[in-house]
Amino acid sequence: MGRSLYGSSAAARALYDEAGRVLGWDLARVSFEGPEAELTETRVCQPALFVHGLALVAALREKGALPGVGMALGLSLGELTACAAAGVFDFPAGLRLVAERGRLMQDACERSSGAMAAVIGETPEAVLGLCREFDVEAANFNAPGQVIISGEKPRIEAAVAAAKGRGKGKAIALNVAGAYHSRLMEPARAAFEAVVRDAPFAPPRFPVVTNTTGSALTDPGEIRAALVRQIVSPVLWEACMRTAAGSGATEFWELGPGGVLAGLARRTDKAWRVRSLCEFADLAA
Repeated sequence: MGRSLYGSSAAARALYDEAGRVLGWDLARVSFEGPEAELTETRVCQPALFVHGLALVAALREKGALPGVGMALGLSLGELTACAAAGVFDFPAGLRLVAERGRLMQDACERSSGAMAAVIGETPEAVLGLCREFDVEAANFNAPGQVIISGEKPRIEAAVAAAKGRGKGKAIALNVAGAYHSRLMEPARAAFEAVVRDAPFAPPRFPVVTNTTGSALTDPGEIRAALVRQIVSPVLWEACMRTAAGSGATEFWELGPGGVLAGLARRTDKAWRVRSLCEFADLAA
């Protein structure tokens, strides 16, 4: 992840090198070589995704290939990447926030027995009813017919078993480290609030859409509060995308691995123009 950017873009390479100095460990090596078990640890994965996203931004700017940006949005950790791209905080400050967020969330995962599952093909109302029945929470409203639920592992397992026998949809357990965007992350939220309280936040150069409400923010204090609240709040991703489209966005650019967000955009509205950029070769497409 990011190896081609490091090898082909001086701007991206500078970010990876700076990340190693800021973190005190070789993020570039883990990103490029793994092992996968280490890269997927929350404390490692979040900084790796943050740096990869901003390395793509840096490489695009270096090539003069980044068009006028009207708005930025990111799913979960990606919201911090969007804030950095918009200039809310600089790269070192943002990376320190992300590293601490990842550490705190991994600690919360290790102190609880949490799980998540995707419920596909059901209405949000039906999924919320399932959540009430089994005392779990809706963690992500990703796209029409795709809602992620989160909570204690036995409760999620029971909800999945029940969902499989009902309605038209299906439920799939997810391979994740814990119950993100649920009450089990409250220790991480409380500790992260203390971390960001004194961190310098500047007004963004363009609006950033928050996962917590799906609305665009420009006030640094509101952005700070949203990033804290997001840790235990559902990600309203479909609403975020619709806000951007309703504000005049003509094209979505996904900067990161996997193409998952592009898939969610197409699931939401097939008329939207979407690009997925992950490796250096993608920048010329």
